[in-house]
Amino acid sequence: MKDKYKDLFSPYTFPNGVTLKNRIVIAPMTHWSSNPDGSVSEVELKYYARRSSGVSAVITACAYVLPNGKAFHGQFAADRDEMIPGLRKVVKTIQEQGAKAILQIHHGGRLCPPELVPNGEIVSASAVPAEKPGMKTPRALTENEIKELVEAFGEATRRAIEAGFDGVEIHGANGYLIHQFFSPHSNRRTDRYGGTLEKRMTLPLEIIDQVKSVVAKYAKSPFIVGYRFSPEEPETPGITMADTIAFVDVLAGKGLDYLHVSLHDFRSTPRVGVKDLTKTRIEYLLETINGRVPLIGVGSIITADDAKEALDTGISLVAIGREMIVDPDWMQKIEEGRENEIATCIYTDQQEELVIPDGLWDQILNRPGWFPVKER
Repeated sequence: MKDKYKDLFSPYTFPNGVTLKNRIVIAPMTHWSSNPDGSVSEVELKYYARRSSGVSAVITACAYVLPNGKAFHGQFAADRDEMIPGLRKVVKTIQEQGAKAILQIHHGGRLCPPELVPNGEIVSASAVPAEKPGMKTPRALTENEIKELVEAFGEATRRAIEAGFDGVEIHGANGYLIHQFFSPHSNRRTDRYGGTLEKRMTLPLEIIDQVKSVVAKYAKSPFIVGYRFSPEEPETPGITMADTIAFVDVLAGKGLDYLHVSLHDFRSTPRVGVKDLTKTRIEYLLETINGRVPLIGVGSIITADDAKEALDTGISLVAIGREMIVDPDWMQKIEEGRENEIATCIYTDQQEELVIPDGLWDQILNRPGWFPVKER
């Protein structure tokens, strides 16, 4: 490989002692391909096998922790012990390729399609619908239900440990339920879970504490716990960069193994909430963290130079999402000095070659602008 890319292949050790073989991880990506009951399908296993050999870790697609948290058709589940055998297959598939396996755990909240949840009843922090066409108004969770939710994230973590995962990532980003509790748009509560910035942090912090306590009880070896967040949202009122800086300052002291910022572009700058809108979000986050916890960055990383630029910002690990679907051999090409051969688009006759499940393939073809797609 070229000398300038060597840092991408340097090992990295988490605070808990777990070492990754390089700095590239696969970002969590939905693939709409699990069985209707939430169990893992064979096509998913083939998808993961095709993509796990070069990277140091794979963060899976999100797995729902309660039946009323299912946010996608073809989403897989971690809400009951019957799912453990399938989850064990995911672990085996990823680890056999030499990567660590991290299960992302999740609840969709008000973004769940009513047809996927019991009785069609969607829930959230408050009875405020998402600002998208046709979205239903959710029911606000009671405090007892919130307690059950927190316990459910802990139980999903126990299942991940029993299945053999190397860690879990708590999904607090992208508008889903944990994000909804932190957002002033979706959280209008007046109890201890809402009303002020600090109170809006209560649910995510309780979930982190619960997950960490389960790890302390059940894990027989070091187990990674990460937290993913979105730094801003477009709604008014909405999460601002200032809100996130305050939140990340607290998260950095929670003993997590990493934080994972969800960005469309790692070079992006804040919308509102800070004085200097020319500094990148990554710069603000790294300043706030000040070396207390590793930060994973993601967003529009396509080429080897993009990955190097991202790592050079000071983040610890680079997460790559869509590009690992476009070119599963991305890492190997850089390692072999063939970075100029990296594919940057998908051709419409490549589904079988790239081992892309039907559910994901349909999304790629039918969501204009999501992936660069071309005819031969």
